[in-house]
Amino acid sequence: MKSRVESREESVFSFPTETLREGSAVLMVPRLEAYAKGRMEYIPSRAPVFYNPLMSLNRDVAVLLLRAYQRMADRSLFVCEPFSGCGVRGIRFAREVQNISRIVLNDRNPKAAELTRLNVAKNSLSKEIIVENLDANTLLSNYAIPKRRFDVIDIDPFGSPSPFLDSAVRAMKDGGLLASTATDMAVLCGAKSSACVRKYLGRPLRTEYCHELAVRLLVNSLVLAAAKHDLGISVLFSHSTDHYIRVYAQIFQGAGRANESIGRLGYIAHCFNCLNRKWNKGFSNFPDTKCDICGGEMNVAGSLWMGSLFDKGFCEKMSGEAEAAELADKKRVQRLLNAVLGEVDGPPTYLVVDRLSEKLGLPGLSKAKLIEKLVERGYRATDTHFNSRGIRSDAPIEVVKRVAGELFP
Repeated sequence: MKSRVESREESVFSFPTETLREGSAVLMVPRLEAYAKGRMEYIPSRAPVFYNPLMSLNRDVAVLLLRAYQRMADRSLFVCEPFSGCGVRGIRFAREVQNISRIVLNDRNPKAAELTRLNVAKNSLSKEIIVENLDANTLLSNYAIPKRRFDVIDIDPFGSPSPFLDSAVRAMKDGGLLASTATDMAVLCGAKSSACVRKYLGRPLRTEYCHELAVRLLVNSLVLAAAKHDLGISVLFSHSTDHYIRVYAQIFQGAGRANESIGRLGYIAHCFNCLNRKWNKGFSNFPDTKCDICGGEMNVAGSLWMGSLFDKGFCEKMSGEAEAAELADKKRVQRLLNAVLGEVDGPPTYLVVDRLSEKLGLPGLSKAKLIEKLVERGYRATDTHFNSRGIRSDAPIEVVKRVAGELFP
């Protein structure tokens, strides 16, 4: 539940504030109308303390995932959020997830740290939550020794999380959970290829499934950051929503686990002429770039994470938690989880019906009918949460084209 309630502490800060409720947390935040462009186009980066109401789904999913992870880990959790803004996420963790022993909230903005302290007190959580005012990498490095490390670290910066992954993995306990958000979608989706290589150590492509490639690029950068410290990863959940992507992964100690993770990196080759795509695993196994359908030159994305983007059992645990959780937008969260559960075991990449229609000159191609016909022919075909017009299928592209054509006799 998210709602606006009466504010009585506006004079505490030098900027206008209001009090909101999100989930079970009551929070003082910068008054949204004061930082709007035009008619209520709220721009969070304009505010003296960062708060984005549009990211409530992100925080809802984080709460659900942490609830499921706590049940799986079956221990009290030591949690860190290096970019806390006004403290909304950490306060919701403390109020909505059982058996959290302590939470460290941090923001290098002094006003944010001050506002977080007020919100922590407002929610009667001063004993459970420590508030710091440090650079994120400095904070994480302070906890990068045995017996000080975190069970959960949630990195939600403005832009790319890559500069903080190295410090984060060093501050993780064995089997701990690392969550990371990336909002630099122009970089990850191929508009700024050189920047993507620098930040994520992989080349993007401007394809219709670029949001999936973005998630795979983020995990690639996490794998390579962890491997330097003899750490491996296992992805529990990921999603692409609105203007950002989000990845949740367990971090495991051991050179063997690091080698296994590197072994799941690979490449995807895409033919812009006929929409063929092929993929392979192996960090050094660069694919053949000749299209085996039309003979054209294929473009390559990678290195990328070519392992699973979702753990089915864990997704089912999250879905079970959703029933009892107090969420800002429960219906939207459940729609997301249902879509993910439908595609969880599907192959890499998806087709977008509109792109297929354009290529084949078939206006008005029905996604539902195309899925139905592919399933009738024995192929797997499902929706994908990455794109409302997307289909994830194991059918070869030539079969998909033929079936699409048969829908227009």
